[in-house]
Amino acid sequence: MAETVQPMDMEMFYRQAKYPLVKYTDMTAEMREEAMDICITAVEKYPNDMEKCTQMIKDQMDKKFGSPWHVIVGRGFAFEITYELRNMLYLFVGGTTGVLLWKM
Repeated sequence: MAETVQPMDMEMFYRQAKYPLVKYTDMTAEMREEAMDICITAVEKYPNDMEKCTQMIKDQMDKKFGSPWHVIVGRGFAFEITYELRNMLYLFVGGTTGVLLWKM
């Protein structure tokens, strides 16, 4: 008889997904690396407080690249935005936390 394959435990998958997954960006390589570092640091520092996380990302991006930056951090959201070219980043940190960062 055929063996039954057990589905992968999603909790185990999320623990193993420690690297950031960039879904879309049009930033330059240098800006993307700095923005990713800021986002990863904020999500790791405030894993359960999305408001503080978004405020930290926004403050640092405004300081480093000029205002106005907009940030959404969450575990389930859809979006349709208008943004300035070369200023948009959408990534996942830790497998489940999505970060959307754009300048308008």
